[in-house]
Amino acid sequence: MFQIQLVIVSLLAVTVLPGTLAAQYSSSDAGQYVIVSAQYGTARNHVDVTNRLKDVARQDRTFRMGNSTFGVDPDHGRIKTLRIYARGPDGQERMFEYREGSTVDGAQFRSWSSGEWGNERWSGNWEGGGNVGGDDRDRNGDRYNGDRYRGDAGQYVIVSAQYGTARSHVDVTNRLKDMARQDRTFRMGNSTFGVDPDHGRIKTLHIYARGPDGQERMFEYREGSTVDGAQFRSWSNGEWGNEPWSGRWENQEHER
Repeated sequence: MFQIQLVIVSLLAVTVLPGTLAAQYSSSDAGQYVIVSAQYGTARNHVDVTNRLKDVARQDRTFRMGNSTFGVDPDHGRIKTLRIYARGPDGQERMFEYREGSTVDGAQFRSWSSGEWGNERWSGNWEGGGNVGGDDRDRNGDRYNGDRYRGDAGQYVIVSAQYGTARSHVDVTNRLKDMARQDRTFRMGNSTFGVDPDHGRIKTLHIYARGPDGQERMFEYREGSTVDGAQFRSWSNGEWGNEPWSGRWENQEHER
């Protein structure tokens, strides 16, 4: 009898697990931008790193990048950038820029981990033709052409940010806004929010956001991890957190 039950459980695992894994990957690969090309370097000297980016994307959805990531330094002595050129829902090409040493998050790119992109022709325009906004500078005075870090056009609008554990957590939406204005990417913990809502236990930051389909989704960041605002709309200008949150700490649709 026990052997029969074991066989049934094994068959169920084989049947259900592939569907579960497929759902996990599809949820993280359902961004609205399809990558055309990835170029790394400077305006005067850059190289195509599309294939290398595919390799990295298969291993990790979020990673910190630089010369070691791509195995090349195309312009010695100058700060490089990774420029990802992608086609949006309207068919227009848009450029996403990541400064050397920053974190790249593939959440907004379609089929990120499967590598089903980079198969169409890039315009060859380093500056990109579909950028948003005007000219800006970062905190070091370096100039960026386009909106600040090209990262305020994500597809998710933040509703609320909660920090702590399931049994004890606090609202940190306003504090997160302050951090977002200073930096698009930062490492977070108790010191970030000035509070330890559950002493002796590992905390998480839960960001609840509404997607293009109007459904609420939760993004989870473990204490000490890096938060990247690239996938959130109006991240740096703080035009979010103005609608009611469902109040559910655990959300049916979440991204770890």
